[in-house]
Amino acid sequence: MEKEKQGQKTADKKTAEKKKEYKKIAVVRIRGSVKVKKETKDTLHMMNLYKQNNCVVLYASPSNIGMLKKVQGFVTWGEIDEQTLKLLKEKREKKDSKIFRLHPPRKGFERKGIKLPFKVGGALGYRGEKINELIKKMI
Repeated sequence: MEKEKQGQKTADKKTAEKKKEYKKIAVVRIRGSVKVKKETKDTLHMMNLYKQNNCVVLYASPSNIGMLKKVQGFVTWGEIDEQTLKLLKEKREKKDSKIFRLHPPRKGFERKGIKLPFKVGGALGYRGEKINELIKKMI
């Protein structure tokens, strides 16, 4: 019995250490839930992204990156810096949760809309450090 408790404590310490190693990423849901497959909808719910323009901050662990790749047609994400995270917590944090409710971005999304990836001028998928600019437009 004692070995199990001790094993659980060391496992908790290891996961806490791993979280410190991972970068923080911000994930913003761009598209709605009409005609979404159940599997994709479940993944979005696991990430606490229930509505459009919701944002969550996650660690860039392999499991979270796998979920992001699964829902990349509905969200945009990138590495968030400390300044933007502080601003987000001050202005937009919803009470009793880690979900940030944002406004639609001022002057809209990128030039080609919300149905194309960021690499070709749209709004979806991985955008790296440029996520900070988008979040500031949405606060």
